[in-house]
Amino acid sequence: MKHGKKYEAALKLIDKTKVYSIEEACELVKKTSITSFDSTVQVSMKLNINTKKADQQIRGTVILPAGTGKNVRVVAITHKVDEALKAGADYAGDKELLNKIVTEKWFDFDVMCATPEMMGEIGKNGRILGPKGLMPNPKTGTVGPDITKMVQELKAGKVEYRADKDGNVNVAVGKCSFDTEKLVENVKTLIAQILKVRPQTVKGAYVLSCHIVTTMGPSIRLDFNI
Repeated sequence: MKHGKKYEAALKLIDKTKVYSIEEACELVKKTSITSFDSTVQVSMKLNINTKKADQQIRGTVILPAGTGKNVRVVAITHKVDEALKAGADYAGDKELLNKIVTEKWFDFDVMCATPEMMGEIGKNGRILGPKGLMPNPKTGTVGPDITKMVQELKAGKVEYRADKDGNVNVAVGKCSFDTEKLVENVKTLIAQILKVRPQTVKGAYVLSCHIVTTMGPSIRLDFNI
């Protein structure tokens, strides 16, 4: 693949034979951004798992201490409308709001959370919400009785991680404009969480590789031992 001059220049800053410490990589990744906008920084991990096995399906959420740098638009489907709005939800409502989303194809939000009593209604529309990745799920912390806690965590920087069929986990951990210290904090938090959920049935090495990269930029090999 042929790359542009900016990419080639950024590539020269990276020693491809080296495994960088998290601190070194977070400092370097900011220097290798090649976009004119504030690029997203992403961590990619290749795991030695078989996602066809139920006990090796890696999925969950983690709260990044420095946030993601993105204003997450949260819609809460609940009878506790005032409580959800007070907690910071961008939109909140019960069956009426859900009907608006479904019938008008209104998806002007990033994540949906809900209290348990609404899941019956939401479940009826899984064929619409599911493919868009908007279906609330207890495993991702988007279904629960405490609407205040859910909304506040989502607004503060809770992100979902999930291994694809090949065992790859890709998670945005911030922006290039972040201070290096904040990126380091977020990266360490994410890696610690992925290491924590290692399936007991995995034999040998669990993490095969770990890289950090910016939007359209070259990847940097990362030392995931923290």
